[in-house]
Amino acid sequence: MTPTLSDLTIPVIGAPMAGGPSTDDLVAAVSGAGGLGFLATAYRSGTAVTQSINSLRDRGTDRFGANVFVPDAPADHVVDRDAVRAYRDALVPRAEALGVTVPEIPEHSTDAYDEIIAVLVEAAVPWVSFTFGLPSDSDVAALRDAGSSIVITVTDVEDARAAVDRGADVVWVQGPEAGGHRSTFSVDATPPTTPLDELLPAVRAAVSVELIASGGVASGSDVARLLDLGADAVAIGTLLLDTPEAGTSGAHRRALGDPSFSTTVLTRAFSGRPARGLDNAFHRDLHELAPAAFPELNTLTSPLRKAAAAQDDPDGVTLWAGTGFGAVTDDPAATVVRRLWAQAREHR
Repeated sequence: MTPTLSDLTIPVIGAPMAGGPSTDDLVAAVSGAGGLGFLATAYRSGTAVTQSINSLRDRGTDRFGANVFVPDAPADHVVDRDAVRAYRDALVPRAEALGVTVPEIPEHSTDAYDEIIAVLVEAAVPWVSFTFGLPSDSDVAALRDAGSSIVITVTDVEDARAAVDRGADVVWVQGPEAGGHRSTFSVDATPPTTPLDELLPAVRAAVSVELIASGGVASGSDVARLLDLGADAVAIGTLLLDTPEAGTSGAHRRALGDPSFSTTVLTRAFSGRPARGLDNAFHRDLHELAPAAFPELNTLTSPLRKAAAAQDDPDGVTLWAGTGFGAVTDDPAATVVRRLWAQAREHR
């Protein structure tokens, strides 16, 4: 029998945050508090993901999920390589100033995705979520046979219906207020702007599966409101970025509390896909030049971002954050989760 969100003591989800913030410690802390922590598998090897799964289970964490970025099928991956080359050229001066080299443009492959799916099936991870698209029928069948609950992240009602048709047990409804990448099914799509408070009820009316809501959560009153609007659980990501268990860079942590980083923007500059983060110089200098090309741009900017992080420069790293970033604290993750739920109960 696949797990359900009603099994949770606290209906709060620790959103997967790829690239460092989501650690084994963070997943364990959120799940240990009564919520549900999610591993981020993007940009990681199958071996590394297996080690994380084993680490969680060794410490007694049996309730957790893992998130996967869905790649384009090879036949569907159409990229303007001339535009990508031009973007690479624009990165060179910045790279030279940082003392690094911009990589060559990578060839598209689904090998890493296939490897991760095999790991998750073998490990029978309780919840497996998908971002950027629909998993194949065969992947859904294999994961369900392993006992996993299938979660698909959507940004509009049409995609929610498609997710259920593909076999989703849970639809993750992501509003425009959410930090990090928007889960549009097409890399070149313009992300919807319908506020979560309108999108969530519309999805609730369209599908009958369990729903997770995410986007801009800053307090327990937000959690209570979203549950009342039809969510079965509410996800937080930004609120966990400065917890001691998170793997967030020092530059990112400081920017979250720095008044000079006062607004969030939607940018393709770092990865080629639209993602919400704090406005910084990298975005301002390069967003208008960035073509819709993922994971190509993500690969090209990777050494620049790592060098900027090593130099403690918040203007050169991804500062993913949702609109509720002003409520971030450095309290332990379990404290954040339990406080949110205590506040939410006061408003219901």
